Amino acid sequence: MIRFEHVFKEYPRSGLALNDVTFQIRKAEFCFLTGHSGAGKSTLLRLIHMAERPTRGEVLVSGYSSTKIRSREIALLRRKIGFVFQDFRLLQNRTAAENVAFALEVTGAPRGAIRSRVSKLLAQVGLASKAEAYPSELSGGEQQRVAVARALAHNPMVLLADEPTGNLDERATRGIFELFRSINAAGTAIVMATHNLDLVRSAPTCRVIELDHGTVVYDSGRES
Repeated sequence: MIRFEHVFKEYPRSGLALNDVTFQIRKAEFCFLTGHSGAGKSTLLRLIHMAERPTRGEVLVSGYSSTKIRSREIALLRRKIGFVFQDFRLLQNRTAAENVAFALEVTGAPRGAIRSRVSKLLAQVGLASKAEAYPSELSGGEQQRVAVARALAHNPMVLLADEPTGNLDERATRGIFELFRSINAAGTAIVMATHNLDLVRSAPTCRVIELDHGTVVYDSGRES
């Protein structure tokens, strides 16, 4: 489903961000990306999202190749990819329901279908009672749940998460992680970048890919 083939990513000012990265993530897999700040985790996620292209090598996502994909195809691919960020990125002047609805509105979904879908998504993340609350009225964990609901709007095949618990306390972190586990159990692949090694250790069945200065130094899913 996701494949990196000898991928290099270099930036003019900061230099090499990814160095000969090769791996494959299978359908419905749960994969942690670990490594120090600047190790290349966020760059790797952006390449999966086709927000950037490799300097060398090839990234394949759901049959789309980074070397051949066209601009209009990127928009179609991104409907299959949900993305959750550390800083939530919610619209402060919109309610929880309106934030989730926005992801459907921009793709032209029918208004009646949007209302039904939003209700289902908020219930899925445990926020049915907070549909009319604004982000300022929600806790950090609740705001992240809204962000997760928004990322799930189009039934993505994969959910990318870039330090999604970085701004949360331990209890909220555990809640978000359990939510991700339930989403994964329903068939959505999860690729989660995190510094939280306690969280990683608590889930020994999940795959771990560790990056160091852009190089994969450990992959628990790699065949020996």
